[in-house]
Amino acid sequence: MCIRDSSREVANLCATMAAELGINTKLAKRAGLLHDIGKVSDEESELPHAILGMKLAEKYGEKPEVCNAIGAHHDEIEMKYMISPIVQVCDAISGARPGARREVVESYIQRLKDLENLALGYEGVSKSYAIQAGRELRVLVESGKVTDSEADQLSFDISQKIQEEMTYPGQVKVTVIRETRAVNIAK
Repeated sequence: MCIRDSSREVANLCATMAAELGINTKLAKRAGLLHDIGKVSDEESELPHAILGMKLAEKYGEKPEVCNAIGAHHDEIEMKYMISPIVQVCDAISGARPGARREVVESYIQRLKDLENLALGYEGVSKSYAIQAGRELRVLVESGKVTDSEADQLSFDISQKIQEEMTYPGQVKVTVIRETRAVNIAK
């Protein structure tokens, strides 16, 4: 599905959802239509497409609600208006449909495994899970081997290594989880 068709589908879903919620359908449809406008920019930029799209929309005088929905649809900025989560949800619905993404299933699965294996290469990491279609990596560490400050540094180190060594769409949030548990049983 090309970006134009995807944006139309998101726009129609946004209008339908907005109507059900009693929100301005024209505004929601416009935000859905423009949500990926940052992907078609001629500008060379290291900004995520959502932020680039928001800046383009602002530059051309788009309403603040639409600009916020564009910038927030991948959680790069805070959602400030009711149409922002509608655009995010409708984009996810559209993208989750079988065949919506061009990426071959095998390469998608391999990318998730590569993310998980990258984290497993660090000392003290016991498990790792690529979630949210590879947009987040949850890393579990052994509390006896990794301190709180080391967990913070580990999150940074893994994110830097992903940035340097991997190709991935959008951004990847790295969450390191370190916990201790005390369990007793009363009889």
